Amino acid sequence: MAAPGARRPLLLLLLAAGLAHGASALFVVKDINGTACIMANFSASFFTIYDTGHGSQNSTFELPSSAEVLNSNSSCGKENVSEPILTIAFGNGYLLKLNFTRNATRYSVQNMYFAYNLSDTQYFQNASDKGIYSVDSTTDIKADINKTYRCLSAIQVHMRNVTITFSDATIQAYLSNSSFSKEETRCTQDGPSPTTVPPPSPSPPLVPTNPTVIKYNVTGENGTCLLASMALQLNVTYLKKDNMTVTRALNISPNDTASGSCNLRVVTLRVESKNSTLDLKFGMNGSSSLFFLQEVQLNITLLDAKDPKLFASNQSLRALQATIGNSYKCNTEEHIYVTKEFSLNVFSVQVQAFKVESDRFGSVEECMQDGNNMLIPIAVGGALAGLVLIVLIAYLIGRKRSHAGYQTI
Repeated sequence: MAAPGARRPLLLLLLAAGLAHGASALFVVKDINGTACIMANFSASFFTIYDTGHGSQNSTFELPSSAEVLNSNSSCGKENVSEPILTIAFGNGYLLKLNFTRNATRYSVQNMYFAYNLSDTQYFQNASDKGIYSVDSTTDIKADINKTYRCLSAIQVHMRNVTITFSDATIQAYLSNSSFSKEETRCTQDGPSPTTVPPPSPSPPLVPTNPTVIKYNVTGENGTCLLASMALQLNVTYLKKDNMTVTRALNISPNDTASGSCNLRVVTLRVESKNSTLDLKFGMNGSSSLFFLQEVQLNITLLDAKDPKLFASNQSLRALQATIGNSYKCNTEEHIYVTKEFSLNVFSVQVQAFKVESDRFGSVEECMQDGNNMLIPIAVGGALAGLVLIVLIAYLIGRKRSHAGYQTI
């Protein structure tokens, strides 16, 4: 499990501030005799990336208090089958499923499955696709037999374009007496259990700090065709050699080599490091006089991956768009979904392609997210101005009335 750097537009910031820890809920699966075989108590939030007609968007929502066990899809395991299932249903078509398995000494959530509804406009406004979509992943939620899995820290499970964050989790399967065991196996995020031998060395962190803003310049025979200032971060999801799925956030460094090419219809920026090559290709729409990021390609070598070589490409993007001759600018972090294995985070971006005069950015066209960020100060300013106006009018009316009681001698 990994915690990739996440970006939030204004709405998501407000959600994160107010709903960072949803209310915990207890979920119980019982057999035909009414004996509990699974008990789970946790809160969860869901971060999703989905496509719209104007590029990728984010949605964050919580596991609601109305969520409940879907008994028809939950099980304690039939005869000769030792794989109990906890299925939680909520909203219109949302399912969270935990599939358990065990060996002689330990049990685990071998697979986690999540289904969500892109037709739900409450969470997925302007989604290009509609209907129920599903993702799944292995997890490292595991505990000793007859012990409770306990994790106070936030834990994340990454499933392609969905990240599920669990908080204050208490989970136990294969219960012996229909209640949580008093003995616990603590998650690695909380630190080793008193009875657990700590690993010889900690795993390297999967999430770096925010990347550095770097200036890029691509020049051709006719002068500069691309001018950019931005910080880039790669989010790569892959299967490790131990068959665990992880998402790593890798920063583009100022030490990486930048080059590019200028053509009439395509401008390319290439950034190369020791283990990766990233190509950003900007196209144009002549009829509407717009430029935009139309293609992203990544070639990367991941030394701890089961298949070290990863290639990801998307040629149908429409991001970082502005009028030719102007520059696109966005202070809010943007997330560009490329494939299920790779997405690109862009921070503090200003970019201009094709027509660049005097090696300077043209007039700025701000992103929608930055426009939303201005709504609150504008609203507050308007409210204060209105309040001042009301006070002034009240003062003038009061002054007029006070003079009306006197006559000139």
